[in-house]
Amino acid sequence: MEKLPHIFLPDQPETRPYTSTASAVIKKTIIFRDRAQHGQYLQGQFKKAWDESQRGQLALVGTRNGVYLEFVSDPDAELVTKSLEDMRSKEIRLLNVRKEKNASGQLLTLATVYVSNQKRKYFAKKLAEYLSQNTDKGNPKHQDLVASISDIRNALLVDSFWTDTNAPKPGSDKKWVEVWLRGDSDEDVKAFDRLLAQIKLEARQGVIKFPERMVKVVFASSADLEKLTQASDLIAEYRLAKTTTAFFMEMDAKEQAGWVDNLLNRIDRSGNPVSSVCILDTGVNNGHPLIQPFLSVDDCQSVDPSWGAHDHDRHGTLMAGTALYGDLTPLLESSDSVSVTHVLESVKILPHDGENEPDLWGYITAQGVSRAEIQSPDRKRAYCMAVTATDTRDRGRPSSWSAEIDQLAATWDEQRLFIISGGNSLHTMEVKEAAQQYPDIQVTESVHDPAQSWNELTVGAMTNLVDIVDSNLASYKPVAEAQTLSPFSTTSSTWEENKWPIKPELVLEGGNLAIDNSGFATECDDLSILSTTYRPDAQGYFYPFNMTSAATAQLARMAGAIRAEYPDYWEETIRALLVHSASWPEPLKKQFMAADKKSEYKNLLKICGYGVPSLDRALYSARNALTLIAQAELQPYDKKSGGGMRTRDMHFYDLPWPVEVLQALPDEVQVKMKVTLSYFVEPGPGEIGWKDRYRYASHALRFDINNPGESKEEFIKRINKAAREEDEQLTSTQSASGHWLLGSTARDRGSIHSDTWTGTSAELAASNFISVMPKIGWWRERSHLGCWNRKTRYSLVVSIETESTEVDVYTPIVTKLNLPVPVQIHT
Repeated sequence: MEKLPHIFLPDQPETRPYTSTASAVIKKTIIFRDRAQHGQYLQGQFKKAWDESQRGQLALVGTRNGVYLEFVSDPDAELVTKSLEDMRSKEIRLLNVRKEKNASGQLLTLATVYVSNQKRKYFAKKLAEYLSQNTDKGNPKHQDLVASISDIRNALLVDSFWTDTNAPKPGSDKKWVEVWLRGDSDEDVKAFDRLLAQIKLEARQGVIKFPERMVKVVFASSADLEKLTQASDLIAEYRLAKTTTAFFMEMDAKEQAGWVDNLLNRIDRSGNPVSSVCILDTGVNNGHPLIQPFLSVDDCQSVDPSWGAHDHDRHGTLMAGTALYGDLTPLLESSDSVSVTHVLESVKILPHDGENEPDLWGYITAQGVSRAEIQSPDRKRAYCMAVTATDTRDRGRPSSWSAEIDQLAATWDEQRLFIISGGNSLHTMEVKEAAQQYPDIQVTESVHDPAQSWNELTVGAMTNLVDIVDSNLASYKPVAEAQTLSPFSTTSSTWEENKWPIKPELVLEGGNLAIDNSGFATECDDLSILSTTYRPDAQGYFYPFNMTSAATAQLARMAGAIRAEYPDYWEETIRALLVHSASWPEPLKKQFMAADKKSEYKNLLKICGYGVPSLDRALYSARNALTLIAQAELQPYDKKSGGGMRTRDMHFYDLPWPVEVLQALPDEVQVKMKVTLSYFVEPGPGEIGWKDRYRYASHALRFDINNPGESKEEFIKRINKAAREEDEQLTSTQSASGHWLLGSTARDRGSIHSDTWTGTSAELAASNFISVMPKIGWWRERSHLGCWNRKTRYSLVVSIETESTEVDVYTPIVTKLNLPVPVQIHT
């Protein structure tokens, strides 16, 4: 992904009116060929490649019913890969597309394609028609496809399938390799397992299924992979399997120290970091060599000095290591430099016995915040807390603890960003129960107090960890499949409908459970991430880490990195960017969605929020995927001249879309626009207010966008009418709901709202007005409290993305705003 800074809009919502301009025309890139010479050459190469591939099949097993071919582009030219498979038939399948440099350093596109014996004539016919037939416009038939192909050859047995460009292929020594298979049926799995048994290759138990793909992990050398390719027509890709935490946990302390030293030598530190992550937990032991450079003694504190600032429990130091580095496993494996742009702070909020009185939780949290800010008043920080109540009786209703979090986040003259664990399902059940009843029991287990807070980011857990290497657990399999809900996560599915915020907002790696055939389940190192131990002198340097605590620390690391990159961004903006960057992995969607409907997405939001965040997307724009950011203050309410209260201000933005670029795209091209609105609310003062969602929040904001072709005046009139109606009762807006993925019913909850609009480029060019408008809240309804004239801060994040990386929507917007064109950010 190209890395460009986000575009920060002037803090003035009203801009100049939208003016359309003449469209430009984008021409196809066609390589002009000598028709007869090129067609006949490819015919010869096709026949040669087919014969070579058939001769290379492994007759011993005899499971191949076709050949693998490799199609190659010209240097620095595109290959029309969409035409290399027949979607109506499983017998012609595009397996993988790779980019490789030739000897001259030019980039080639290579596509590996499977063609069954019965479909040999498919490409032969296209080449013959290219030579002998014309289209109605007089061009050679199939010209776009055939002209884009410079060569056809027999697919190499390993190289043509190795897509893991950042990992070396196995040589004569065996390695654990992910074998990606085309297809997704149980019969294909059984056939491949039989093949593995015949050629005597060791494989891990289980298979991961994706749409049209399955993954097995096989212990193989390069020669073994060649045998697989010769024998099976199911091969699509090979990738190096991921190393698990157990690899490092099995080392003695001396061996671990060597890995620590290697990592320390590769760390790239910020010279004067302004960003920090403050961990509110069991304390942190900063004697660990990976933590010490980033956590000073002065920044290790305790709410009660008699407790000491040290970590007595292990948990706080695990949080610290993950908040700095994320999962240590891939970093230890790599030889790349590691950038750490923020520092740590620690405030111990748990005594040695691990218990505080329930009615003191909010107070203790506030004391922890106060100590950190007194120690370093000028530092900009994100608060990270994975301490939650063990019961779930609140089910969305604010508690004193969650309300205090909201209050700390949204003190009217100061804002703070909190990142809090949603709590773990295992706090209230046994491991066996959690595994055997997965995922039903996780879905019904409510997010724990104080994670129902409106203003903080609540973190749940998903998992990619499915490989069990421990020989003692050979009969076990992972409970959750890759890219699905972690067995430790909690949700808001059982909360009162449409009343409380979407929780959790985000999910990150939280680990997995292992279960055997009898139903016995256990945690294991292989299904955990790797972090820092609290006693390196006695226990070695590394320790496995899982559950929503691990996920929370990872998100805090992302927040620290965003703050370091953009020190002037508000807390509301960092929160918005994290949510804005998120998406749902397809397996996670399929786990909980029966159909692609708004009602199904609404249910998905209650389980895993907006999905898995991407740090790169949160940090950077690209030429074809840009992000606009606005930070503004709005006064929602005012007094009427004759008495009573009224709504006061709405903000409007004329989005500086690159109209010429968008209008030049073909009519069938779909573009996406994502909008995220983030603000903090002040909590309602008193239990009576919490019975009504309009009374808990001081105010509410909503966004809307004009329908394609709707003028600014028509748009303003529509929005004003909708606002007046919603003052009395909640109604949906009259926006073009067909364009929105979620719709207002699902997204308009809590104090952060995010949705994705999809349409044609022409429709996007005509949808350039966006409004931010107030809705009812206790600032207005309880005017006697004297808050009716307060202003609220908000952050508005809007991004557009085109499918083609060749389309530049970034530069025209920068030019239109008279901003300097930035250079690409190197990291």
